[in-house]
Amino acid sequence: MSAERTHPEGTHPEGTRPERTHPEGTHPEEAHTGRVAELDAVIAAALDERELRYDRKGPGAFFVTLPGTKKLQTNCWLVVGRHSLLVEAFVCRQPDEAHEDVYRFLLRRNARLYGVHYTVDDRGDVHLVGRVSLHAVTADELDRLLGQVVEAADGDFNTLLEIGFASAIRREWDWRVSRGESLKNLEAFQHLVGAPSATGPSADA
Repeated sequence: MSAERTHPEGTHPEGTRPERTHPEGTHPEEAHTGRVAELDAVIAAALDERELRYDRKGPGAFFVTLPGTKKLQTNCWLVVGRHSLLVEAFVCRQPDEAHEDVYRFLLRRNARLYGVHYTVDDRGDVHLVGRVSLHAVTADELDRLLGQVVEAADGDFNTLLEIGFASAIRREWDWRVSRGESLKNLEAFQHLVGAPSATGPSADA
């Protein structure tokens, strides 16, 4: 029997492309060295206090891993620039279908977000992006911004999959049913296939 997939085919939370080595259009070397060192310490202390995993990619550049539930983790850049702190998080790869419906959802969500907004890159992948004035970078503000990133990326993840990857989810459901694979991590999408509640050995495996 084939090994169980941990996510619907073609809808991996981290997409199918490698992470960038730094956010598009930015590089930590562009920032003022003294200010970078000061804010580097502020950011590191805030992340350590909240026990968040991160990698330092250079002075004032942090690649943070934010835990979630629907989206198991969200990778978020924090990069100190000349005039602002960039916040950028990858949410999902380019939708397979219903692009107009996906973009409509993202635009409506933007009206309710704090400090960040949804956008798409030149490949169509969905990101959350925001910029904060350097003088406003404090531990409390970072907490608000990262909290908003998690609330949006994690809270909207299943909805984005339902709209933009419905066909892939149905194919994955059928594939698992045909092989007796567990449907447990697809239960949130059972309404897409008109299936009853996934119970029994295969759902609980």
